[in-house]
Amino acid sequence: GNQIGAAFWQQISGEHGLDGSGVYNGTSELQLERMSVYFNEGAGNKYVPRAVLVDLEPGTMDAVRAGPFGQLFRPDNFVFGQSGAGNNWAKGHYTEGA
Repeated sequence: GNQIGAAFWQQISGEHGLDGSGVYNGTSELQLERMSVYFNEGAGNKYVPRAVLVDLEPGTMDAVRAGPFGQLFRPDNFVFGQSGAGNNWAKGHYTEGA
């Protein structure tokens, strides 16, 4: 889920002319329209995704942070536990997530 989410944010950032750190480098004023649907404007004219990334283990979050758009997110928007479900939906639903 978070890897798909990271790909989504990379795509939508490119469509709005944002680089991996959230700075606008676009070529058209149209890219700035409706920016607030997906992003909040932070300090230093940097745009930050309106997102909270949640998982049972930190591994996927580390992969997102290490990716090309990892600096786009606020550090406090990553919420994770320390025990994963080993890619087992039932364990995550009935044991770890219960």
